[in-house]
Amino acid sequence: MKVLHVYRTYFPDTQGGLEEVIRQICRNTLAEGVESRVFTLSPQAGHSVVLREEADVYRYHRTFEVASCGVSVTALAGFKRLVAWADIVHYHFPWPFADMLHVLAAVKKPSVLTYHSDVIRQKKLLMLYGPLMRHFLKQIHCIVATSDNYVASSGQLQDFKNKVEIIPIGLDDNSYLQPTEAALAAARARCGKGFFLFIGVLRYYKGLHILLEAIQNTDLQVVIVGMGPIEDELRGQAEQLGLNNVQFLGYVGDEEKIALIQLAKAIVFPSHLRSEAFGVTLVEGALFGKPLISAEIGTGTSYVNVHNETGFVVPPADPEQLRLAMLRLHEDGLLARQLGSAARQRYERLLTGQKMGQSYARLYRRILGLSPIDAATN
Repeated sequence: MKVLHVYRTYFPDTQGGLEEVIRQICRNTLAEGVESRVFTLSPQAGHSVVLREEADVYRYHRTFEVASCGVSVTALAGFKRLVAWADIVHYHFPWPFADMLHVLAAVKKPSVLTYHSDVIRQKKLLMLYGPLMRHFLKQIHCIVATSDNYVASSGQLQDFKNKVEIIPIGLDDNSYLQPTEAALAAARARCGKGFFLFIGVLRYYKGLHILLEAIQNTDLQVVIVGMGPIEDELRGQAEQLGLNNVQFLGYVGDEEKIALIQLAKAIVFPSHLRSEAFGVTLVEGALFGKPLISAEIGTGTSYVNVHNETGFVVPPADPEQLRLAMLRLHEDGLLARQLGSAARQRYERLLTGQKMGQSYARLYRRILGLSPIDAATN
């Protein structure tokens, strides 16, 4: 089977949760006989192909952006060629430009769409985009949501529930290599240990302004990994609050990221809006046996993190409750270890990359009408 994944950004240009999900789907369907390619846009001029372990990445120049939606005026022909190669086109939503490409290219191949998030912030643009979005979603053969929670709370999915399937995001344990002693020592020298760790793109819905309020006038140490559009705003807030207990590390490599997770007391993930549909960082924390702190926003974050089982789920946009949850883990090492152990057990039971890969491969085969043997030789 040949599967074309379509999303607005991908490695090596960007490093985010959704990119990691695509990587894990590609990686974990390889054993099921799936060959993957990724269509994406890049700030780099021209067209290029990056050969990666999990997939070949076809990059086309991003001409401009509108409300975080990348657009390319030169990508249509390349998209058509890749669609001709593929047996299945797998879209990752939302990316309105992909809807346009689908319509302009008159795609007839079977299609799957992983629904990562509603369109939340761009309410006025949604009024314009809504007709195209609904037309696009009607043409998709199967829509995959990552949790029952999100389907139940998504107004935009209600008209398409008859073709929605649930496949939770999973991560492959073997794709996270043990850092060297030198890498661990370097991370410890830089950040210490026993801190609360956030990893992700610094966006408005991540709730990091709430996190900074929560740690004011405390001894709680926080490390923030990632870059994004509100980084300067957050640094300014930290300075205004007089915080000396937070570090902004920006981009870090995979080995340093894993070292930081291992050194952390817990993963803190304060996203307060429904744009956060699942939370890959929470799965990474569970994989490494770390207790989790997240907010109840009616999405998959509360599928990964179960209150009082794998960590704490606090009310959204509530710095006081977030502070109290962090203090409990900071002051009770035994509780932190118990919750972390339970998080690892939940990962092994529900959130492995192998389970996700097998689920997607079954879906691809069903859409194509193939048996497992046919799929492997197709």
